[in-house]
Amino acid sequence: MTATAPTVRAFELTLRYPRRTALDGVSFTLHDGVTGLLGPNGAGKTTLLRIVATAIAADSGELTTLGHDPRTVAGRLAVRRRLGYLPQSPGFHPNFTAFEFVDYVAILKELVPARRRHEEVRRVLATVGLDGERGVKIKALSGGMRQRVALAAALLGDPDLVVLDEPTVGLDPEQRMRFRELVAESGEGRTVLLSTHQTEDVMTVCQRVIVLDHGRSRFQGEPTELAALAQGRVWTSTVRSPGALAAWRTGNGSYRNIGEPPADAALIEPTIEDGYLMLIDAAGTAKEAA
Repeated sequence: MTATAPTVRAFELTLRYPRRTALDGVSFTLHDGVTGLLGPNGAGKTTLLRIVATAIAADSGELTTLGHDPRTVAGRLAVRRRLGYLPQSPGFHPNFTAFEFVDYVAILKELVPARRRHEEVRRVLATVGLDGERGVKIKALSGGMRQRVALAAALLGDPDLVVLDEPTVGLDPEQRMRFRELVAESGEGRTVLLSTHQTEDVMTVCQRVIVLDHGRSRFQGEPTELAALAQGRVWTSTVRSPGALAAWRTGNGSYRNIGEPPADAALIEPTIEDGYLMLIDAAGTAKEAA
């Protein structure tokens, strides 16, 4: 862990909607590098990212971002000048070109004068590999290219903190690979908070991971530590084990089982996904017992 002050320090963040609690006392710190945010649907991931990105405020708790308190007007402005945010739905105007869309975001971020702003737009588009497509309309770009346009907008002004909400959803395997490469590069020398459903994203690009479930933090640590939660709980067999939490047939015809193994089980090394499944199942069991 770096000795420098954290980019983000959150303590007991809570936010309640009329029918549910979105966040229930979540605390964490973020430093330089990529932190992955995992959790099932409705876990509170997008809510947490919107709070960090100053789009909404928590009902209670403390948040310091880039040394500022985003609950104040001055604090929010100071954070936003050093923040890059890629929401789940970027809100593209289909008739904008890639250059026009990123330039529009640059105007909103008050990047001036125009000549310097245009240089910055060209720089970030080149960074994400879209230098040759900057004159192409958004509606003519593939899903992967649109996500790169959105990432380019998030990288305007070389922000110290980048918040990405499900950036690889809907991308094909090659597009996900390319996008992960860009995210990994973005985490060099700055802080990236990445929300995802893809455990492969965490395994590939993240140095740390936070797991949310029902608005609570269930795990914080390194990806290898998350995988280790399933140590001794993953095994192969020639038939599906009836007592397994989850089991599926693999490409070689054997079954991969997760849960409480029988005494003679052929144990194998767990993955991040195995640890995540065990963690969420344990949290669900505890909730039912409460």
